[in-house]
Amino acid sequence: MDFFVIILYMPTTFITSRNLPKQILAALVAGFFLFLAITITWTVGYQLLYAGRIFPGVSVAGVDISGLSPNDAALKLSQTLSFPITGKILFRAADKVWVASPAELGMVFDPSASALAAYEFGRSDGLFGALAGQIRAGGLGADVSPVLIFDQRVAYTYLQNIASQINQPVVEANLHLEGTNVVTLPGQVGRLLNLDATLIYLGSQLQSFRDGEVPLVIQEVAPKLLDVSSQADAARRIISQPLTITVPNYRDGDPGPWTYDIPVVANMITVNVFENNGKAEMQVGLDLVTLRQSLNELKTYVDRQPASARFIFNDETGQIEPIKASSVGRVMDVEASITAINDALLRGEHTIALVVGEKQPAVVDTATGTELGITQEVISYTTYFYGSSSERIQNIVAASEQFHGVLVAPGETFSMGNALGDVSLENGFAEALIIYGGRTIKGVGGGVCQVSTTLFRAVFFAGFPVVERYSHAYRVSYYEKNASNDIDPNMAGLDATVYFPLVDFKFTNDSAYWLLMETYVNESARTLTWKIYSTPDGRSVTWETTGPANVVPAPSPVFEENPELKAEQIKQVDYSAQGADVDVTRTVWRSGQVYFSDRFQTHYQPWAAVCEYGPGTEDPQKAAKRNEICLLPKT
Repeated sequence: MDFFVIILYMPTTFITSRNLPKQILAALVAGFFLFLAITITWTVGYQLLYAGRIFPGVSVAGVDISGLSPNDAALKLSQTLSFPITGKILFRAADKVWVASPAELGMVFDPSASALAAYEFGRSDGLFGALAGQIRAGGLGADVSPVLIFDQRVAYTYLQNIASQINQPVVEANLHLEGTNVVTLPGQVGRLLNLDATLIYLGSQLQSFRDGEVPLVIQEVAPKLLDVSSQADAARRIISQPLTITVPNYRDGDPGPWTYDIPVVANMITVNVFENNGKAEMQVGLDLVTLRQSLNELKTYVDRQPASARFIFNDETGQIEPIKASSVGRVMDVEASITAINDALLRGEHTIALVVGEKQPAVVDTATGTELGITQEVISYTTYFYGSSSERIQNIVAASEQFHGVLVAPGETFSMGNALGDVSLENGFAEALIIYGGRTIKGVGGGVCQVSTTLFRAVFFAGFPVVERYSHAYRVSYYEKNASNDIDPNMAGLDATVYFPLVDFKFTNDSAYWLLMETYVNESARTLTWKIYSTPDGRSVTWETTGPANVVPAPSPVFEENPELKAEQIKQVDYSAQGADVDVTRTVWRSGQVYFSDRFQTHYQPWAAVCEYGPGTEDPQKAAKRNEICLLPKT
């Protein structure tokens, strides 16, 4: 108290204008310490008064436990607060209601801990905090929250049972076909109880120690597709009629149309779901893979290569004249056709044109010899086919016609097989002798090699590079005959056989000008002449040949029985030939310099004559000699 006495009885005569601030500060400090002393005295005194007892005005969950010891308070709370057992927590979802006691939801009330928490009220949080708590409890009262033990695992299990009755999976709308029936399934919104969010609300309600309703946090999940009725209508439109695919601007001779029956179209329908700006959409149409495969098959019929005009060279005027008009080619665009077909089907159309583009020919009818560089004859070569059957002559005529008036572009490698096309009875060819499988037999196109040999020699002597050439298996007399019908051995090794598509004859036009080829068959004279027109570029040809070397005699004739022949009847079906090797070297000159040289090596097998005889023939060899057939060639 001496401290306060000094403050109160300080002489006033010392307070002057000069030391006034110091005196005010001293007064404030003294006041603060006075307040602190009173606060400490009050707080300590109050706690001593209620030592071991709960301060007045303190309750737990509305139960007044003022002045009680913690043990007595715990006993009173346990006897009074029965909320965990008798309380009711309600959950509601639409027309369903679930009611559970807090204990069923995992709540346990701890009266001892709650009493201890009440006892600590007004004794914690420092000097001023304790004083504030004491004043609040004594004035307005202080209700301390009960101490609860909340086992969320129990609550989680309870909520899972509710979830099993609430949750429903999201169902996407579906569309499929059963035969020609369009079947749809509407979408369904999914529903899911959010257990974690609901547990938060539940914990808050239990902490209030009062009955109440806990909101169930239910989340809805919308399907990507809820309604596909419009797509179902589209599918029904697609299969309402057969699908007919046509070539645009159809004319006689064009392929198609092609019609797909309703069951076939239904089997091709596919349903695709895709994202469009973040939104799912369903598209109905014909399956792209199946439709692409079908259109690729049609493409072989629709596509048409452009054909250049064909010409002949007028030797009198020095001009070319068209003999066959050019034609525009046609190419199907498969991918564009797929899009066009699906788009048209969705519009309800069922007769749909393919998407095709034009391909222009390299040379049109109005071309001139000057434009193409066709100004004069470059080579004319003739072969002879004395002794050929009418069928063989028919094939020579049919094959040579395919090359009459044909143009070869500068730099182009010409394929005889591509220009000739299909060698068949339908295309005007007949059965005649061909070499196949080591035998000379009848086959469609026998005699075509007369044409390939003539072309080979024209190319050979004109000086153009030969890309592909195959010789015959044995020496064929047709290809060694001269104008006098005599055998010219120097012509051995200058034949070319073809058997498309396995064996072809090819050469390259390595000049800067187009080539025009003309073929002429003189049936009565048994000649085939091949002419090539262009602009000479100064090339010439020299060549050398070994002639037939390493000659091997023909084997003895072979006699075979043929049940279709009569007794003592005999006929020759294959002819003997000597084996030999021939080596031909060609040198092509240009402007007095060697332009290029090449070599053609040919190996001919010795070939046996074959005679067939009828059953019962006593001596086939004598019969052959008598008929002067199947005789060894003279050496």
